[in-house]
Amino acid sequence: MDTELAQLEAQLEQLISVYDRLKADNAELRGRVARLEAENHQLSDKVRLAADRIEALLDNLPEA
Repeated sequence: MDTELAQLEAQLEQLISVYDRLKADNAELRGRVARLEAENHQLSDKVRLAADRIEALLDNLPEA
């Protein structure tokens, strides 16, 4: 009985350890996703601005 309890306790400690590690990993990944989404938004804005500028330049070119 004591051996079974000791094994169960060891398994529970291992489970808690894995849970804590996964919780920390998840928090880190959520932060990374948030940063990458913000960067993606900024880059999308830059691409839109560049496309608008190119379009304006093309509109101002004389027709051949």
